[in-house]
Amino acid sequence: MNDIQTTAIIRNRGQLTIPDVIRRAFDWMKTESVVRIIYRSPQEIVITPYVQEKVKKINWKKIWAAIAEARAISSKGKKISLSEFVVKDRQQHRI
Repeated sequence: MNDIQTTAIIRNRGQLTIPDVIRRAFDWMKTESVVRIIYRSPQEIVITPYVQEKVKKINWKKIWAAIAEARAISSKGKKISLSEFVVKDRQQHRI
């Protein structure tokens, strides 16, 4: 791509409108696009499209099952809540 040069003014609160001639040169520069701004030096910034890294799908059923298991600790075959277990344990270890 040829170098395109134009000027713009940074407005109140740091707002910068990217001129049409620049926006038309890039398919990804649309209204409401999320961009990454990279500081390279005191004289240079780079604007690139933001690409979110793929997030591994969360297995909520597995997480909730683990929480339920942690909440129902077995004490000698009897299911009790974690808070009940802590209370009984502290009472047994009092001096």
